[in-house]
Amino acid sequence: MIDIDRWQEIYFVIRHHKLRTALTAFGVFWGIFMLVVLLGAGRGLERGALDDFGGHTNTIFLWSGGKTQIPYQGLGLGRRINLKDADVAIVRALPEVDLISSVNDLGGWQAAQYIVRGKAKGTFNTRGVEPDIFALANYSLPLGRALNDLDFEQKRKVAVIGSSVQEMLFEASENPVGHYLEISDVSFRIVGVFAAPNTGSGGRDDAERILLPNSTLRQTFNQTGWIGHLQISPVEGVHAVDLEQKVRRILHERHRVHLDDTGVIGTWNAQKEYEKAESLFEGIRIFSWIVAVGTVIAGVVGVGNIMLIVVKERTREIGLRKALGATSGDIIVTIVQEALVLTTIAGYFGLVGGVLVLELVSPLLASSQGGMFGRADIELSTAAFALLALVSSGLLAAILPASKAARVNPIVALQDE
Repeated sequence: MIDIDRWQEIYFVIRHHKLRTALTAFGVFWGIFMLVVLLGAGRGLERGALDDFGGHTNTIFLWSGGKTQIPYQGLGLGRRINLKDADVAIVRALPEVDLISSVNDLGGWQAAQYIVRGKAKGTFNTRGVEPDIFALANYSLPLGRALNDLDFEQKRKVAVIGSSVQEMLFEASENPVGHYLEISDVSFRIVGVFAAPNTGSGGRDDAERILLPNSTLRQTFNQTGWIGHLQISPVEGVHAVDLEQKVRRILHERHRVHLDDTGVIGTWNAQKEYEKAESLFEGIRIFSWIVAVGTVIAGVVGVGNIMLIVVKERTREIGLRKALGATSGDIIVTIVQEALVLTTIAGYFGLVGGVLVLELVSPLLASSQGGMFGRADIELSTAAFALLALVSSGLLAAILPASKAARVNPIVALQDE
């Protein structure tokens, strides 16, 4: 049964000490608010950073690096190594390899080419790839089809364009599939449109790219003597770092390069970098919790101190109640209720305020920081934990004042001035 008189009493106490109540509640409000904002901002930053990996969460990139720096097997310094078709074939045959694509960029790494489509023109990176690239990079195909094995084997002059290329060269109502592009005065028929898997900076770069069968690009534009780089992903159960070390060892042996001559074959392991990024953001999450929980604790301590003052001010009242028959349990319930009301209301507004700030700021950050931020929010479990923390903090804040109030001697209290 609801004790209306008790709730009216709590309302009167809060209303009678407005400034003190507001200052006390602000500590709890600010703690919960900071908890929500810090965790939400951390999630937004984490999403923005990890989204830049796109589909490359376990992909290994290998390319020809600098010249040899260590003499090996009678060979001197200064040899430059190029990856060849035979290297690709040997790596492809490894049982640990799931997906593999050789890659050549027309004009060099990330170089842009002048592309003509009717009266529309633009400069885009043109890249030769193999069919596995669509799974390696997690590209989706909103229109048309991907490059396939026949395109590669028959060296067909076909292309799959990025969604940003479509936007720049075609009207919104046009379907690019079946149209032709001019790349360095050579015509290529568009067979599909791909979309990058994320909205980060890497995803936008991919969407501004034109993909050709690598066999076609290398033959048409005289790049048959080398492979630009390899993209590889391991089968399930094989760590990308282990596969990277094995492939590097094989390539060093094939090209007679000392294993310690690490600058000759360059590598970038997405899984290794992804795990580093996850560890970094785990640290950020822990730091955010420490700061926010510390602020909440400070607020709870403030509530506890105020409740001690309240108990001191109401010593005569508490003594009178006990003299009239109130038990220690009744006194404890009264003090605990007051602390719970104060912390719960303040914490609730802190939670709502934090979520509201995230909802307002998140779209602005996601659109203005070049992919640095993703959507900032908090998980439902985190919000539930915050609500639980509100109740717990209210109880903690009331323990000492309530126990002190319960020990008040009614005779001594009635003599209190």
